[in-house]
Amino acid sequence: MTSSTETIIIGGGLVGVWAAYFLARRGRKVLLLEKGFIGAQSSGVNFGNLRLQGRHPDQYPLSLRSQGIWEQLPELIGDSCEYDRTGHLYCAFNSDEAEKLTAYAAVSRSHDLQIENLDRVSIKQRFPYIGKKVIAATFSARDAVANPRLATPATARAAQAYGAVMIENCEATQIEASDKGFEVHTQHGETWSCLYVINSAGAWAANIAKQFGEDVPAFAAGPPQFVTEPVPYRIVPSIQTIDGSVIARQIPRGNVILAGYPRTASDLAANRAPVPPRKTVAGMAALSEVIPSLRSCHVIRVWSGIEAYLPDMIPIIGPSETTPGLFHAFGFCGHGYQIGPGVGLCLSEWICDGQTPTPLEAFGIGRYRTTIAVSEKFKSEFDAGGANA
Repeated sequence: MTSSTETIIIGGGLVGVWAAYFLARRGRKVLLLEKGFIGAQSSGVNFGNLRLQGRHPDQYPLSLRSQGIWEQLPELIGDSCEYDRTGHLYCAFNSDEAEKLTAYAAVSRSHDLQIENLDRVSIKQRFPYIGKKVIAATFSARDAVANPRLATPATARAAQAYGAVMIENCEATQIEASDKGFEVHTQHGETWSCLYVINSAGAWAANIAKQFGEDVPAFAAGPPQFVTEPVPYRIVPSIQTIDGSVIARQIPRGNVILAGYPRTASDLAANRAPVPPRKTVAGMAALSEVIPSLRSCHVIRVWSGIEAYLPDMIPIIGPSETTPGLFHAFGFCGHGYQIGPGVGLCLSEWICDGQTPTPLEAFGIGRYRTTIAVSEKFKSEFDAGGANA
């Protein structure tokens, strides 16, 4: 027996549940299929950073639109998800990095984002816990954080309240396109027909795209992350070094959450994202150079997530170029948490209105029909066979 709906979303991460929310809120019939648990992959285990400054230039319209959604969480979904506008301090260790900060700040300001440039003296006055190794920084007051463990499930509940149907532990095993739309077959022997499919399956999404003749070189990896014991609360903004060695924030309970690059290869088949112990040691050593007072902190938990990375380090967002009614949203390269709500909104607009006002041409999957320039960041972290150890 075949059941029907209008849109089927593959993947219950943040992008998928926000797409379901906005579609259901407009009265559309939507079914979300998640092979495991909603929010259990990278959407639920990431750093929780809602960073605006330092974004890819083409991403700013989407990023700013998405931030507006984050800023309205209680009104939209009835839960703040521990949203906190902490600000974001972007740090440089040398003059070359300081020049990059200046260039990033100029791009941010061109999109009306207010960025402060800070020299070593200003940093010491405002953030006395920052170590001497940091010679320059930029500060964005609108940047924020939110709890990733709360955000995706809360959005899913809000979408269900509008009528969205969500099925966990239900893998889509086959998707077939026809003149009438799609038939989606599940691991439980069910078949669903629909007019639209959203491919937001995270690190597994490239396999779906390949079924429709859109092969992209996605790579599965995850940043090592860990949390310290609680210490007196004094570090308010998120702190990030431009080389990616330190991405840290302290929560009001006192624990310091830390992520850092390079990432580690993930195992899609085993559904594992291991963190080598040496990376925890290296991460804490890097953190102690940026915030010396944390040198003696104890790490109490280590984890990572499975994320999809692409050679140009920017995501794929938009309609399929081979199959009408199919939309892709994956390969966020570790930057998808902040833009997730905005991506979900844009997907809903494509389906309901036939277009979105947010310019997203730079993120179309069609760019992989030609040779893609590999980003320096990708080169620095991934070799030809996998992530750096």
